[in-house]
Amino acid sequence: MPLFVYLLAAHSVWGHDAELVVGGHRVRVKVVSTPEARAQGLMQRDFLCPDCGMLFIFEAPGRYAFWMNHTPLPLSIAFVAASGSLLGVEEMQPNTTDPHMASGDALYALEMNAGWFARHNVTQGSLVQGLSAAPASRRHP
Repeated sequence: MPLFVYLLAAHSVWGHDAELVVGGHRVRVKVVSTPEARAQGLMQRDFLCPDCGMLFIFEAPGRYAFWMNHTPLPLSIAFVAASGSLLGVEEMQPNTTDPHMASGDALYALEMNAGWFARHNVTQGSLVQGLSAAPASRRHP
């Protein structure tokens, strides 16, 4: 019984699956849009497949900050404007509390394995397509 409860909790925190095209490269993401799910993020995860990540959706554009407390994976984070344009990419080290902040008003943040954006030549101004895969009913709980 406790395992069943844990699996239900993990599913609700990690959100639903979506597919995005980031700078022309297809990726699979878990979409999280509630404050609880955003706070949990990829904490305690020790593996992401090579083209997998997590898409954070906020209620309104803003200058959001992320850190890596209790997150053992090195990650890259891209902050994305409402238009789908990348505002910038930051490299984040595991288990740190160093803040990584959007350089402009972001409606989305996309976490991928460390170096993913650089390896795929995805930089500021690159487009993220498929953001509408998170319907408004899921985007705003």
